Amino acid sequence: MNNVEELVIELKVKIIETLGLIDVNPEDLKDDAPLVGGDMGIDSIDVLELVMMIEKDYGVKIENKELGVKVFASVRALATHIFNNQRQKG
Repeated sequence: MNNVEELVIELKVKIIETLGLIDVNPEDLKDDAPLVGGDMGIDSIDVLELVMMIEKDYGVKIENKELGVKVFASVRALATHIFNNQRQKG
């Protein structure tokens, strides 16, 4: 991953796949719109699924609710958190 913008695009696809969002395209997810409690109807169970996907795919843990609230504020916030905390592969 070279930058946060690339990660935003990748995450949109993974969020849709992970949550099985039907009739949702990556461009439907706005970079800065609220992820939880926003237009997508993402709830706490969905957030748990996303936390597990992020840990598995990126090696980034979201260890408490306070951090989760910040991280899941938007796709961009999530991408920024992963980008800044991802273990360097290689």
